[in-house]
Amino acid sequence: MSRTWPAYTRARRRNRLAWAILAAASAALAAGLGWFFTAGQFEAAGPWNTGPSAAPVFNPDWMKPLPGAARVPARSAVAALEQLEVKGRGTANDYDRAAFGQAWLDADRNGCDTRNDVLRRDLSAVEFSAGSPCKVTAGRLQEPYTGVEMMFRRGPKTSAALQIDHVVALADAWQKGAKQLSAGQRQLLANDPLNLIAADGPQNVKKGAGDAATWLPPNKNFRCHYVARQISVKAAYRLWVTQAEKDAMKRVLGSCPDQQTVSQPR
Repeated sequence: MSRTWPAYTRARRRNRLAWAILAAASAALAAGLGWFFTAGQFEAAGPWNTGPSAAPVFNPDWMKPLPGAARVPARSAVAALEQLEVKGRGTANDYDRAAFGQAWLDADRNGCDTRNDVLRRDLSAVEFSAGSPCKVTAGRLQEPYTGVEMMFRRGPKTSAALQIDHVVALADAWQKGAKQLSAGQRQLLANDPLNLIAADGPQNVKKGAGDAATWLPPNKNFRCHYVARQISVKAAYRLWVTQAEKDAMKRVLGSCPDQQTVSQPR
């Protein structure tokens, strides 16, 4: 089949245009993916106009200072972050939850276990099991990670909707210094109210063992407190951060440079 020269040149121009469009589309896709896997995955959640900007740590009405817990330096969160050591993650294959002791001890020796202390601290309109001054069976929470109001009802099919989150996940802590702590120090870390927040169960599962580089609360109002609380826990227990984690924390604190560390009586 013969082809005239004008037809041939027109075909070449169409091919060059098609390749140019394809190249531009590929570049845009690569840029979009790059944005998503850095800041974009956090921005994609969209802003929350309402929602808690902080979570409680200590209620002296029934909680007692945790014996032996480390002191958090009182300073700006930015300054405290700069004092944390920056290193790579340690190995995770030897992590065992049992290394942090029995879950939900009566760590402050007030007669109630840590889980019920945190539920009572964080919930409003709290109800208790008949005859028990400790066992929380129901309550209301303005949930900090999502910003929405939740109703808690203890039961085999309902309790998991509201979980107690370790702000610094224990598996993350293990890989960043907790492995070198004593068994007693790890037990304190796992039961320290500073490191515990009542939170939405699905969000807690989504967070997993993530740090600030891989997960932040969808409720943007809460992020400054959340990051400052992670920094405070890591400062108290001499844990380190990765470079990616530090960079993510600095981005969050850039919007709240006056944010202070978070602490409780010691």
